[in-house]
Amino acid sequence: MYWEEDKECISRADLEQLQLERLQATLYRVATHVPFYRKKFRELGIDPENFSSLDDLRQLPFTTKQDLRDNYPYDLFAVPLREVVRIHASSGTTGQATVVGYTENDIKNWSKLIARILTAAGVTKDDVVQIAFGYGLFTGGFGLHYGAERVGASVIPISSGNSKRQIQIMQDFRTTALVCTPSYALLLADVIEEQGINLASMSLKYGLFGGEPWSEAMRNEIQDKLSIIATDNYGLSEVMGPGVAGECRERKGLHLNEDHFLVEVIDPDTLEPVAPGEIGELVITTLTKEAFPVIRYRTRDLTRLIAEPCLCGRTLTRMERVLGRTDDMLIIKGVNVYPSQIEEILFEVEGTKPHYQIVVEREGRLDKATVLVEVVESLFFDRIAKQNELIDLIKKRLATELGIGVEVKLVEEKSLERSEGKAKRIIDKREL
Repeated sequence: MYWEEDKECISRADLEQLQLERLQATLYRVATHVPFYRKKFRELGIDPENFSSLDDLRQLPFTTKQDLRDNYPYDLFAVPLREVVRIHASSGTTGQATVVGYTENDIKNWSKLIARILTAAGVTKDDVVQIAFGYGLFTGGFGLHYGAERVGASVIPISSGNSKRQIQIMQDFRTTALVCTPSYALLLADVIEEQGINLASMSLKYGLFGGEPWSEAMRNEIQDKLSIIATDNYGLSEVMGPGVAGECRERKGLHLNEDHFLVEVIDPDTLEPVAPGEIGELVITTLTKEAFPVIRYRTRDLTRLIAEPCLCGRTLTRMERVLGRTDDMLIIKGVNVYPSQIEEILFEVEGTKPHYQIVVEREGRLDKATVLVEVVESLFFDRIAKQNELIDLIKKRLATELGIGVEVKLVEEKSLERSEGKAKRIIDKREL
């Protein structure tokens, strides 16, 4: 099932020609209307009119989140403010907020791309979509909302929070598709279990999750606990919001909307392209954004591209689920560690729960990492020998996977902070 079959199943030759034409138009737009890019191009001796191949992309400068902050709020807009019909922004909790704008045509494209992703996941006009992402300046809620309406589905804009009410609405309004972060889906599953609700009495069929890295094991847990088909979707506000990529029902990678986004995967240290299929940092150039086009934006998200054809028939390149972010990456004893690696192992260990935190501290000149793992109540109050057995098992598994030793501490169920948004997996005390 496709939303735009001619675009989602386009030939590679036709796609690359379309990308080149749209890239040329975008470069002309930013060189003409955005002083930041005009200055960058002049410094590098770049003439947008000379671009005749997609291979020329590597000549262009990167754009970073700091560039967006430095040009706060409107200096990177490529249209007058009177043509901007929507403004979104990041929270700015780690620095100056990043502000993005949308023209009327940008909003139409945004809703169309979300419609592609929803349709690929199985959502139709017969579905009732409950959006438990936050609304407001965050792009997630509104992005999925407009796309669901474009499909023709009934939309419940409940926003995030108030888990018991979320579940009551699911029951009363016969919600068939849930949209939220995967960690919040697990929290809702826990509450449903605590309340003794029979899943057979609910109408849920689909879950569309994004906003944070999650593992295949976590998907299986969600699907099992909620009796749904769970798919991943990807986006970031700096290039549009959700709608950049999404999984089809095959769930073998996220199809990138390449007719609207030109993607690269680079080594975050050398800034050179990685070999095909290797993991690196995703870099995105927008091809159709009018209000806020960005050139070679460094997402900091780690993934790899999948070139093999998908059984669904879509020809758009797929990306693997995001492994983590370069700025979420922990370097412990010289080894790169990602939370998703730890999560994958914990899901395989019987008796542990899908909630954990990684605490990093500095002892003298050395770093020490401790993984706090929730375990089922019966195991936590079992004899000490049994607990030590489990700790040793987890430590061995982690050492094998990560290549370094970490400490493991068992904690009671529900003792770690729950989140209605993105789960806080890392507590880095080295920064305090």
